[in-house]
Amino acid sequence: MLYEQYPELDAFLLSMPGAVRDFQPVWQWDRYLVGGRQFAGLCRPGAEHAARYAGRPLLNLKADPAEGDFYRRQYPDILPGFYSDKRSWISIRLDGAVPQEEVLHLARRSWQLVFAKLTKKAQRAILEGGGSPG
Repeated sequence: MLYEQYPELDAFLLSMPGAVRDFQPVWQWDRYLVGGRQFAGLCRPGAEHAARYAGRPLLNLKADPAEGDFYRRQYPDILPGFYSDKRSWISIRLDGAVPQEEVLHLARRSWQLVFAKLTKKAQRAILEGGGSPG
């Protein structure tokens, strides 16, 4: 499990209200969900994928398209989302040169974007500590 190699990042992602981690065996991803929806994913694509992704530990995050474009221009280690909608997801090379505070900012922002799309009932249940209704 890739999350074991990044315990501080894992703890940060799980500290978000309502966040849970699961493992997607088909993709070999550690996924982070809120209200049943993914807001982050850790993966290491195989050699069969494009060189900019292959063999690199990646953190996939939801991003506002304009914000994602901005960060991709700022950091060569922030790429269009691997195996996801490249307009609204980004991938951060965890072995690259993106400052940790930026990684955490983008992770928090990803959670916020996904949380905002949940129903008001689900949001309330999560914020009250009861998880998502279900």
